[in-house]
Formats: sequence, C-alpha cells, structure tokens
Amino acid sequence: MAVRPRLATPRPRLTHAVLDDLDAALVFVPADRAREALGKLPFASLLQRQFGRAERVPGSHFSCSLPNKVQTSLAIGLVPDAATVFARLELAGAMVRSLQLAEVRALGLATAGLAAAAERRCIEAGAAAAWAGAFCLPQFKSGATAKHRLARLIPVTRQAIDARRAAAVAEGTDLVRWLTALPPDRLDPSGFRRAAQSLARRHGLRTRFYGETELKRLGAGAFLAVTRGSSRRNAGILRLSYQPPGKDKARPIALVGKGLCFDTGGTNLKPHKYMLDMHTDMSGSAVALATLVALAAQRYPRPVEAWLAIAENRIGPDAYQPQEVVTAMNGTTIQVIHTDAEGRMVLADTLALASRGKPAAILDFATLTGGCVSALTERYSGAFTNRPDWRAPVELAGQDSGERVWCMPMDEDFDHELESKVADVVQCTVDGSGDHIYAARFLKRFVGKDIPWLHVDLSAATRKGGLAHVPGDITGFGVRFLASLLLDQKLPGLGGSR
Repeated sequence: MAVRPRLATPRPRLTHAVLDDLDAALVFVPADRAREALGKLPFASLLQRQFGRAERVPGSHFSCSLPNKVQTSLAIGLVPDAATVFARLELAGAMVRSLQLAEVRALGLATAGLAAAAERRCIEAGAAAAWAGAFCLPQFKSGATAKHRLARLIPVTRQAIDARRAAAVAEGTDLVRWLTALPPDRLDPSGFRRAAQSLARRHGLRTRFYGETELKRLGAGAFLAVTRGSSRRNAGILRLSYQPPGKDKARPIALVGKGLCFDTGGTNLKPHKYMLDMHTDMSGSAVALATLVALAAQRYPRPVEAWLAIAENRIGPDAYQPQEVVTAMNGTTIQVIHTDAEGRMVLADTLALASRGKPAAILDFATLTGGCVSALTERYSGAFTNRPDWRAPVELAGQDSGERVWCMPMDEDFDHELESKVADVVQCTVDGSGDHIYAARFLKRFVGKDIPWLHVDLSAATRKGGLAHVPGDITGFGVRFLASLLLDQKLPGLGGSR
C-alpha cells in the first residue's frame, strides 16, 4: 500500500497566502447562506459570480480556478441544513472527484459560514474523501504506476480535529479495500494469513493460528466440512490480540470475520455471474483485522481480539454435500441443506472458539447473504443482536459514522423454520426467503451464553460506483462504523471506551 497523504497543522483562516500554498481546496458553505458565506472568502466577487451562473441546489457543488499565482482549483460544496454524516461524506466525495486529483500535491480543507460542529464535521468529511480518492487499489498491469501524488491535506479551521483517529480509520478502511480487491491467486488462505501476521508484527499484536489439524482435534466439524473441497490444507482460524498496558485482567472485545478467499458455492455450484467476484467474500475478516489495527494505532484502552475464519469453498471429490450431518465445536449437530451457505458454517465454529475465552462481547462481520442485499440494497448493512438494548446505539453508530446499518428482527419464533428431523438444526431453509434473518438465528446458537453479540451482514461491502465518499465498487464498509460504535457509543453491559 502506498504512503498516505499526511494531515498537516491546521491554518486558522483561508487567506491569499494560504491559497498560494495550495494546488486545490475543498470549501464547504451553508446552502441557504452560500452567497453571504462566499463573500467572506478571498476572491469573493469571483466566487459569488460563479455561484450565480446556475441554479444551485443544496447538496450540489461547483468548481472554479482562482487567478492567483498557482491557479488554485476550488470545489465548493453547498451543505444542506441539518445534513447527515452520510450526506456530508457523499458531497465531499463528489467534490474530490471534480478535481484533477492526480495533479494535486497540497489540498486544502476549508469552510465558511458554518457553525462550529458542522465545520468540524465537514473538515473531517473532506479529509476522509481525499484519503479515499487518493488511495490506489492493487494494479497488475505491466508498467502501471500510482495515479495520485497527493502529499498533504491542510485543514483550514480553528476547530479541534482528532487527526490520529481520522487517519487510523481512513487507513483501516483502505486496508479493507486493498485486501478485498486482491485477486484470489494473490490472497488465498496462505496469503491472507501472511498478510495478517505481517500487520501483527508491525503493530505489536500477538497471533495464534488454528490449522486444520488442531481444528479437527477441537471438533470444528462445521468449519472443516467447508474446507474439505480444497486440494490445499491451508485453511484455519487466525487469532490476533491487542493488549493495552495495565489491562491484563480485562475481558477482551472479540471481532470475528468471515474470510472466504474464494467461494465457488461448492457442490451447489454458483453460476458464472455470481461466482465472478467471490474473491471479495473475505471482506468480513478484512474488517475485523483492519479495525483491530486501527484501534491499536489509537491505543484503545481495552483488550481486543480479531478471529479470522480463513478458508475457501471449493468444488472437488471430497467437497461437502447437502444432507450431510456435521457436528460443530460446541456439540451442535447441523443438517446441511445448501453448500453455498458456507459462511455461516465457518463462522459457527469461529464464534464457538471465540466464546471459549468468555469475551466481554463478540462482534462479527460477514458478506453472508444475498437476502440482506434484497432487503436493504448495498447502501446499508444489516445488523442483528442478542441484546435488544443495543439496537439504538448500533443504529446511532451507523448514522454518526456515515456507514449506515439497520437492525433486523431477531424474534425466537424464527427458529421454527430451522428445526431439523435428523439434527439439532438445519443450516438454512430450502426456499431462501428471509435468509439473512435465519442465518443470524443460526449463528446465535454458537455464541456463548450471556455474551453480548452483534452480527453485521455486510450488504454494503461492495456497490457499483462506490458509496458515500469512497469511489470504486469495493467500499471498505465497516471500520468507520466499528470505530464509532466502540469509541463513541455506550453499549449497555459493555460501557464506553474512555
């Protein structure tokens, strides 16, 4: 991954001298007082004339080039009154895309006429959008070079900006995007494990790998059923641990991620259209890993673990098949219905293994079901929890981060559809309706008793054209949400982080 543009020391005001130090700038003004706000900026008459040349609606933006010595390019965004975090990120992303970012080395982030809280939010949105826009995904073309040369982001504000957090969250999001974009021959289970262990060494994290031999000894029959079809015995569960000083006796928060490096569907083989991008089926593990790294970079005050369920769902003579009955690590017997419901199988044993340490909470992330995409589209992700009093803070974290989630039903009567005549539970229903809910009810069986648990079905992990401030189809969704949930919200039974 390339060197990230650094967030420079803030400047108090946008002056002619500051503009002469910038190749370009994002300027946010209130939509309902735009002309007045523009009048307070350098080159006010020019900016007001540009504003008046067309009908400007809230949430839109326009661009112009200044007649200063460096011909600074401005993208001016009209912030709607009471704009949501998502709306600000979306506007900031559009503003960044309107610039010739490949030619920009120094980018300013400024506002005019906004209240203090809105000013800070817009500066942070601008930084997030600039970092996302300047990030280069993996390229394998001969002679390919990085597209962007952006080196500095210069906030122009008197508001306090948490630069360490902003940078850590942006870097975590881009780490998810990078890993998810890697082709399956580069990020197979062995490659994923090496990448995670390399990051662990860099950030002082401890690791332990549970390979297939140890998982067999532990009775992880659900996980191993999925991996049987692979010709390579490189699957397993990787645990990474962050331990802040003086917190040796504190129970950790466990982050669990589905890490299917490729998913053929197994015996129930996917058609071409639905198999093509199945190298992205590991983004849940990427979110767990990247969030752990981001929290460690911020010296998060609680212990945190990441449990990565790293595997492939391949087709072959030994692949698992419908109507098998397998036994998971916690003793639950599972009647297999569909081999393409492999994510809940590997997560079942990973959740059971993570539960053995009695963590303070378990938060799992997975690109698990098409049902969640049907329910919410790729603009939201679905959330499920065994703690009804978590629903409000979970949704609030989605709103405050701009990575929106919606809490789905978790009523016990859904379990009637998962009853099996020959085992403790069926893996999934036959018709697939409501599969995102049934998958969550299935997973709940493998979470230890009395452990608070959140499951996020990452329907927003990929979206054609990007989402909010993130360009490109791979969104990196999850790190911003988790940062808000763990750093800002007070989860009942868990408490705040500060």
